[in-house]
Amino acid sequence: MARKRKRKSRRRQEGRKILELVPQYSIESGEDKPVTAARKYIGQMGIQPPALLIVKRNEHTTDRYFWAEKGLFGAQYVEENHFLFPSLREFQPPTPTKPLATAVTAVAVAGQ
Repeated sequence: MARKRKRKSRRRQEGRKILELVPQYSIESGEDKPVTAARKYIGQMGIQPPALLIVKRNEHTTDRYFWAEKGLFGAQYVEENHFLFPSLREFQPPTPTKPLATAVTAVAVAGQ
């Protein structure tokens, strides 16, 4: 029996595209836990937020962390909630907005 494909969240896809634009650093965790290795690397290198850290746990597993002004977060959480992080606003594409003047003009013309 065929498995049903999981629906991809548009919000998460948008967050993933934004995180691709952020500076990325790849490290190996070594003896430390992945989050500890990420924190040590940030401290040693003096990395400024925003940044994405890709920590290789072993040959098969990698963990992704986002370094923000407020601390270290899991990258998946940031993908889903990218709008909560002010440092990512500069990487977001501008939202298309309709100029107010044309909407008012259209109403005025339609009312005549």
